[in-house]
Amino acid sequence: MSNNLLTVAYIVASALFILSLGGLSDQETARQGNVYGIVGMLIAFVATALSLDMNAYGILGSVVIPGAVIGAIVASRVAMTSMPELVAILHSFVGAAAVLVGIANYLQETRSLTPVESTIHQIEIFVGVFIGAVTFTGSIIAFGKLRGIISSKPLLLPGRHLLNLTMLAAAIWLGSQFIGAEAITGLQPLLIMSAIASVLGIHLVMAIGGADMPVVISMLNSYSGWAAAAAGFMLSNDLLIITGALVGSSGAILSYIMCKAMNRSFISVILGGFGAQTSASAGDGEQIEGKVTSTTVEDTVELLSRAKSVIIVPGYGMAVAQAQHGVSEIVKRLRDRGIKVRFGIHPVAGRMPGHMNVLLAEAKVPYDIVLEMDEINEDFTETDVVLVIGANDTVNPSALENPNSPIAGMPVLEVWKAGTVIVMKRSMASGYAGVENPLFYKHNTLMLFGDARKNIDATVGKLAELSEESVNLNLAVKPAFST
Repeated sequence: MSNNLLTVAYIVASALFILSLGGLSDQETARQGNVYGIVGMLIAFVATALSLDMNAYGILGSVVIPGAVIGAIVASRVAMTSMPELVAILHSFVGAAAVLVGIANYLQETRSLTPVESTIHQIEIFVGVFIGAVTFTGSIIAFGKLRGIISSKPLLLPGRHLLNLTMLAAAIWLGSQFIGAEAITGLQPLLIMSAIASVLGIHLVMAIGGADMPVVISMLNSYSGWAAAAAGFMLSNDLLIITGALVGSSGAILSYIMCKAMNRSFISVILGGFGAQTSASAGDGEQIEGKVTSTTVEDTVELLSRAKSVIIVPGYGMAVAQAQHGVSEIVKRLRDRGIKVRFGIHPVAGRMPGHMNVLLAEAKVPYDIVLEMDEINEDFTETDVVLVIGANDTVNPSALENPNSPIAGMPVLEVWKAGTVIVMKRSMASGYAGVENPLFYKHNTLMLFGDARKNIDATVGKLAELSEESVNLNLAVKPAFST
């Protein structure tokens, strides 16, 4: 393929990637955005493959075909509840690729470069390997936390910030040893830096608590983008630079938006819990008062059927139970009865940005009734019933009422202001952030314990019975008025 044709293909692919990001910004155009991204990547891959030496196709096929098969199998089998873990582990692959590309690029035969060009190329390699190593190990730790293999509690070591600064300073010093080193003598400082950056990535993510994990996912997404961009500079691939920059910048913007929504400092999350209190605990300064009142499916159905306005607040528990289709059926039946039903979505509901929106879209819930926290928070005071399904930290009043809480200052869905709150949970266990929830003890809260999917299915069944009774009643009454 000629250079001109390759350039045109890269421009088209870049435009499609930009359209993809634009489409993914809205639920109604997300599917189209995915199509743009797939087509763009296909064009990019084919164009790059055709630009290679004919003798390289065998090697390329030997790695691409198995990778495509494995990726297709994993993507087809992964459940929506495991999507955050999949995203995290895929980020680690990008980081590992950046490290390997950097080392391989350094070891290959030296091109005819001027001294200035050689220095710039070495900086590209060093920075690319550093970002890749941090992304690689940080993503693995994020995967472990999301998977439950590693505790979600933050690891707050004494002097942890000094430790981070020391590792960063050591990496910069090794960079000065690497740049200008002749032949392969710079390999030793490069490998040592890779090891230090790997430890830094582990420590940064280990210091971040479970409540901030959705931010970590988007942050690692940004890191992986910059790692890809750095690999693009090393390989002199313009499309890889553009794509990496798009992913890196969009991930950083999303992380900032989410931090703002959670009243978290963007810098503090990036630096691995900078400024976090080492002794903060869930119950500091607060004694939960009240008693827990349990309810039944029958009572839940009665409250829902008598309400004029209902808001449903989904959380990770709904995803685990895969109850979104049953929830969609509840919405349909309530709306058929003339009841106003809407959804309240917290920006970090679930374990990754947009987790709940994707689940509800999968269950064909109308987009116009799915509202963000800022759009619906003021409406809880005028709502008869709020149905909380598996959400915990995002509806926790202590975020606003207890300044000593680990989630203090985090904006939450103020569901307790509604007439009645029905919370579906398996037990009284705390949420992912490990914080007790006073909502469960409030006088207007009813707890419906058990598996969310079973309770949702039972609720759908009872609502169906009510609909049949209404139809039968209408049929029985009509003849009396026909005469």
